Amino acid sequence: MHWPTALFIAAVAATTAVELWLASRQVAAVEAHRDRIPEPFAGRLSEEDHRKAADYTAAKIRLGNIGTLINAGVTLALTVGGGIAAIDALWRRTGWGEPWLGLAVIATVAAGMGVIGLPVSLWRTFRLEARFGFNRTTPKIFLADLGKGIALAALIGGPLLLAVLVLMDRAGRWWWLAAFGCWEAVTLLITWAWPAFIAPFFNKFSPLEDAALKARIEALLARCGFRSSGVFVIDGSRRSAHGNAYFTGIGRHKRIVFFDTLLGQLGAAEIEAVLAHELGHFRLRHIRHRLLVSFVTTLAGFALLGWLAARPAFYELLGVPVPSAHAALLLFALVVPVALFFTTPLGSLWSRRHEFAADRFASQHASAHELASALVKLHRDNASTLTPDRLYTAFYYSHPPALERIARLTGAPSPG
Repeated sequence: MHWPTALFIAAVAATTAVELWLASRQVAAVEAHRDRIPEPFAGRLSEEDHRKAADYTAAKIRLGNIGTLINAGVTLALTVGGGIAAIDALWRRTGWGEPWLGLAVIATVAAGMGVIGLPVSLWRTFRLEARFGFNRTTPKIFLADLGKGIALAALIGGPLLLAVLVLMDRAGRWWWLAAFGCWEAVTLLITWAWPAFIAPFFNKFSPLEDAALKARIEALLARCGFRSSGVFVIDGSRRSAHGNAYFTGIGRHKRIVFFDTLLGQLGAAEIEAVLAHELGHFRLRHIRHRLLVSFVTTLAGFALLGWLAARPAFYELLGVPVPSAHAALLLFALVVPVALFFTTPLGSLWSRRHEFAADRFASQHASAHELASALVKLHRDNASTLTPDRLYTAFYYSHPPALERIARLTGAPSPG
């Protein structure tokens, strides 16, 4: 075995081991504090709700561990285990040439990974979420969502993948630059089309009917200098009891979307404060900064892929004896997550800083007290743990723990 191959196997093993170790720390932390409600949640959260959050968190982590092991096994099986090579050899018997051969191989790998991951998804939806009272998805809705997802992947991802394969095969040395341009164009198209054409394919969007709340929101938008194409309510309760809110779209076509479950959880002043937080991300240019970083990293990724795809050793060392455009794409997609795993804390830290900044913005344009109150309710109703492990938080959390956010919002001493 060549040393780069051994290094890749060791990297997969190391990332898997670290994931499982961090998960064990998280479970230990939430279970150790299962029977003690921390301030400032005492009096606002029942002991039953607190224990439910701990048990729900631990159950999700344990199910996630199964997914982690499955992902590691699939990655090794497809690469050094010869999985991609076997699928490639099978399709080559058809006599097809590029790009159709590549499209068939990639589709087969994607379908196989989807089938392997389906049992975990089913268990999460119909056992874990149902056990804790969150699931409202019926088998019919689950199958419909699955079918719609596959259809969208075929309609949008298929042509994009076909274009990239053609460019890799015929555009010469700088194919990766043209492929990057196609990728960004499709990304912008999806972002533009999502609110009006794609999202309604899955959910029903209705204009906000509460006149008093709508007036309050419009006043907040005016104070913050923000324009949107409307405020909508999504029927999230058809699938889950979890609440959420988000912005979607670009330019003048931005929409504000509330889950109907969220509107049932929070009061008007709390909803205003949550929305002010989200507006902070736009006014403080967090969205623009993230798009810029995404642009640069995607460009760097395509450049790296262009360099690796031209080197036969890249394929041979990862279990693929016959170099091809589709094999390069598959290997790159499997190797990059392993290579970048230990950079995860950097992205998490950057995101948490943005969340604190958005909280400060919300405090200036709405009520910090109401935002803190909303956080209490959201953590209670979504069964989010209040006592996460510090290392797990540093590695994975894109949002600061609730206790830290509330301490800053209320001016209380920071926990720990």
